[in-house]
Amino acid sequence: MTTLRSRLLAKDVLVGTFSAIAHPAVTEMVAGAGFDFIVIDAEHSQIDRGDLENLFRAAEAGGAPALLRVPDNDRIWIGSALDSGAAGVVVPRVSSAEDARKAVAFTRYPPDGERGVGPGRAAAYGAKIEEAIAGANDRVVLAVQLETAEGLAKIDEIAAVEGVDAIYIGPGDLAVSLGALGPEGRPVLERAIATVVASCKRHGRAVGIFNMNVEGLSAAIKQGMTFVTLASDSMLLGRGLSDASAAARKARG
Repeated sequence: MTTLRSRLLAKDVLVGTFSAIAHPAVTEMVAGAGFDFIVIDAEHSQIDRGDLENLFRAAEAGGAPALLRVPDNDRIWIGSALDSGAAGVVVPRVSSAEDARKAVAFTRYPPDGERGVGPGRAAAYGAKIEEAIAGANDRVVLAVQLETAEGLAKIDEIAAVEGVDAIYIGPGDLAVSLGALGPEGRPVLERAIATVVASCKRHGRAVGIFNMNVEGLSAAIKQGMTFVTLASDSMLLGRGLSDASAAARKARG
């Protein structure tokens, strides 16, 4: 069966977006927009664990596999996401091989990890626990986020950790961590990104990055990235409203 993880490991070019507006109707619309996947964002939004089941139901209704960007490399949050039906998780601020190994352990059932068994939505609330466990380690996506100078210095160690499916670059935080904000810092950031891409290629990991616009996304794909995202629902909504308002004012004369 083709899954998001099997496509990721095959290095298919996958394009997604973030969903940060904590309402199932919005999540369903985002999931139905035609992206290969969506990332529900619990790090930079007001999404709580109690919201997860309804948001993943909405993503399924929209027809796109949904990952959760958890707030931290935390066993409870990661377990809640997967028990609620997430196709996987994006774990922020992974800056060492130890961090990466923790994330692997939290996302995989024994013997590959330490994920706990629970009667959540993914297991039909306890009615299909055995079915939920079977093959879960092969289905769940783990993307770790590279966004610190420390992580950049240890990128080869992180990329070598078995069970890490993708390394996802957070260019904003990475630029801040490297002191590379603004146009003058762009060459430093670009060298850092190239370093991450090269390391992922050496270790056979998929690599991706957050992009504000289509131009950046196209450049990332040309650079060899296969797990890329375009903005977020709130960003795209804001842009769409601004464009519509400008068009309306122009029509008014």
